[in-house]
Amino acid sequence: MFAKIYRPSRTAMQSGQAKSRNWILEFEPSMAKRPDPLMGWNSTADTAAQVRLKFDDKEQAVAYAKKYGIPYRVTEKADMVRKPKTYASNFSADRKEPWSH
Repeated sequence: MFAKIYRPSRTAMQSGQAKSRNWILEFEPSMAKRPDPLMGWNSTADTAAQVRLKFDDKEQAVAYAKKYGIPYRVTEKADMVRKPKTYASNFSADRKEPWSH
């Protein structure tokens, strides 16, 4: 049972950072999924793949994995840096890009 600890990225439908601040601990699948002969859906007998734990910070997730002896891998992503600008900067005289019209 191997776990990965990561912060999820935002979805394509999001412009903000909602649901991407928590750290997730989820287990790697130990067996491959196979199609069910009756319905054709993908299925597996691995129930650990359904477990997904949320933590407020990385240290809590790592402490949980260490406490229960779960081997883990931490994946960190770079934080997005926003450059604050105002609407008035669109009309600035020293604008770097030319107008499109």
